[in-house]
Amino acid sequence: MARTPAYPVKKLIALSEEQAAQIADFRFEARINSESDAMRRLIELGLEAARQQKDGG
Repeated sequence: MARTPAYPVKKLIALSEEQAAQIADFRFEARINSESDAMRRLIELGLEAARQQKDGG
């Protein structure tokens, strides 16, 4: 039986060299195993910050 992927939605994005370097730095400093995991974490942090800003928090 086929296993359901943990992350079934895939997106392709273009990054500047600076953004790619910042993601790599974040990944290294946070000791995150993969670039994809680092990017998901940064997206979650950004979404949470946006929610808090919207809520006035």
